[in-house]
Amino acid sequence: MRDLVLAICIGYIIIRAIKQPWIGILGWTWISVMNPHTLSWNLRSMPVAAAVGGATLIGMVMGRQKNDYSVQREGAMLMVFMAWVCITLPFSYVFDESFDAWKRVMKIDLMILVAMVLLSTKRHIILLVWVLVVSIGFFGVKGGIFTVLTGGNFKVWGPEGTFIEGNNEVALAFVMTIPLMRFLQTQLVTHRGKMLMTFCMACMAAAALGSHSRGALLALGSMGAVLWWRGKSKGVGAILMVAIAVGALAVMPDEWWSRMNTIRTYEQDQSAMGRINAWWMAFNLAKDNFFGGGLSVAQPGLFARYAPDPTDIHAAHSIYFMVLGEQGFVGLFIFLLMFAFVWRSAEWIRVRGRKQPQTQWLSELGAMCQVSLVGYAVGGAFLSLSYWDFPYNILILVVLARRWLDRKKWLTEPVEPILDLPPWLAKWFHKKKPKVVPAP
Repeated sequence: MRDLVLAICIGYIIIRAIKQPWIGILGWTWISVMNPHTLSWNLRSMPVAAAVGGATLIGMVMGRQKNDYSVQREGAMLMVFMAWVCITLPFSYVFDESFDAWKRVMKIDLMILVAMVLLSTKRHIILLVWVLVVSIGFFGVKGGIFTVLTGGNFKVWGPEGTFIEGNNEVALAFVMTIPLMRFLQTQLVTHRGKMLMTFCMACMAAAALGSHSRGALLALGSMGAVLWWRGKSKGVGAILMVAIAVGALAVMPDEWWSRMNTIRTYEQDQSAMGRINAWWMAFNLAKDNFFGGGLSVAQPGLFARYAPDPTDIHAAHSIYFMVLGEQGFVGLFIFLLMFAFVWRSAEWIRVRGRKQPQTQWLSELGAMCQVSLVGYAVGGAFLSLSYWDFPYNILILVVLARRWLDRKKWLTEPVEPILDLPPWLAKWFHKKKPKVVPAP
């Protein structure tokens, strides 16, 4: 039954993508981020993402819709980064493995560029946020309930065969999604809808803690600090955050506390020292090879040559050292500059969006994109998620939002309902129309 439902949904997206390619982009994002076909029995081995992506490209080329091919600095830096990855590929230490990884990275980045061409309206932007939230929220809400029911004694894991399969990786996904949930909460108009989103955000935080990920704990703390700093009532905000933190941490088991305490005594933790060993290897490799080592550098030969401990072979477990080892110092510079531009544009949106009521939603979006990027910058320092598509979707949101604000789209864009929901579901998101009482 599950396979049939998924097959119908995916088939519907493919058909609609040819006529309305922007729907194909949303469908491709859902499949790429959530990987729903991995939850089925018969669809997991099928090229589902390729089918949706192909239909979207056909619709973009053959369709009559007006596409936006303008290039902003974030998109330009992404294209420069893609070009640099192509330049470094022939210099890979293990070409075959690097080539397989290169194909995956290029597919993701190509569709990121296509998304910036096809998406343009306020409806597109908010629907993209919904797709990202639902894609990760499905695992986060389920994982949060599981954590509460089991007292945090078991780890929360991500979907198999994906970027976020590991407990640490899926925890970062939960952390980065919480700010987007908060943005959607500001757009909901009913009390029950806001309360439902609050429940979902609490589950996401519980799932992040239930993953037993030290990086997720640091990322949550960093995002909380940003929200507190920008809050109006800092005293009340501090008391509220401390109360929530004490309540959440009080129920975690001794095993969880033992793992978190290794943050202070990392010298005695084998996993932490293995990561530091991999970081030194990446630094020495980049220093000795201008083009880096390619998209697969966790190799015995490279560790024997460049690592302090040649027998402790680890993946980089850091977005920064991963790019440094694989793409060299030039690649790391491009990578950092790209997300620095995303941060600056999000700040521009946050400040400019406050100036009038029609753009207040953009200010909220810019602020929450920045909070999500803080989570990625801190949590990603301990994870190998440099090419994971979620942060690149934050890039899309920021580019689209700045373009919408810069062109004053609220003056010319027709007002459309964000979600065409059935009546039984619409009551969670729309206010009831006031009853008209006839005059006596």
